[in-house]
Amino acid sequence: MAVTAAQVKELREKTGAGMMDCKAALDSSGGDFEGAIRYLREKGLATAAKRAGKVAAEGVILARLVSPTEGVMIELNCETDFVAKTPQFQDLAGQLLGAFAGRGEIDGLRAAADLDLAAIKVAGGKAVADVVAESIASMGESIVLRRVARVSLKAGEGSIGSYVHAGGKIGVLVEAKSAASGAAASEVEKLLRDVAMQVAAANPRHVKRDEVAAADVEREREIYAAQAATTGKPAPVIERIVQGKVEKFFAEVCLVEQEFIRDPSTTVGKLVAATSKTAGAPIEITRFVRLQLGESSGEA
Repeated sequence: MAVTAAQVKELREKTGAGMMDCKAALDSSGGDFEGAIRYLREKGLATAAKRAGKVAAEGVILARLVSPTEGVMIELNCETDFVAKTPQFQDLAGQLLGAFAGRGEIDGLRAAADLDLAAIKVAGGKAVADVVAESIASMGESIVLRRVARVSLKAGEGSIGSYVHAGGKIGVLVEAKSAASGAAASEVEKLLRDVAMQVAAANPRHVKRDEVAAADVEREREIYAAQAATTGKPAPVIERIVQGKVEKFFAEVCLVEQEFIRDPSTTVGKLVAATSKTAGAPIEITRFVRLQLGESSGEA
């Protein structure tokens, strides 16, 4: 009897095996589900469902520049650091990362669960979802593609920078608008690597202060005012104390106002301005994406 797509889908949902493996199993068993499951178990391909409940908190952050104007990054999780360091797992991460290059529907950070991973293919033509399922079977651990990021610009608009820190525990993509070209463009690329390192180390929440929600600033101001009120100082002095702490808050959470990690005597904003002068063209850091392995995230 002919095996239907619905049967293949049902078997895949039950076993976690790849779609092509499910079809082969159903073909082998003449459409008998129990026989197909036995076939997959014998081949070691039906372990994905068993691993689904396991916690996948280890893994790797991998980032890559596809071109000077496009960067991609993923968080791929597994259960143990041992598996995360294996060549097989690292190769899997590289395969999956490559699948998201040029995917115009991805802009910024996305939860992988919100993407159609059955429609996105790796270089060999297999679906991302199937490659992950097959890797679960072969490695014997729960493997989860958790988050995907892609940042891109049109040619001539600017550049993208990337950086991976601490053996794949933190990854960053940074976007900058600039008309610099030729030798000047290389100055921008060097700057963006430094800025990506800054984001990895200092963990800013915003690029600049006008991106900070007014409610967040007001909350901080109220906290500082309550603290300062206990000093018994006059109101004008308290206001100066509060304003000073608000400025310090901006310097902590806004990238361009942070002290530059490689030279605390300057700020990231001043570094950008100096590089703009050297490159002979304005440079504006417009956004960044920072992933830290296993962190909680409202977006993913």
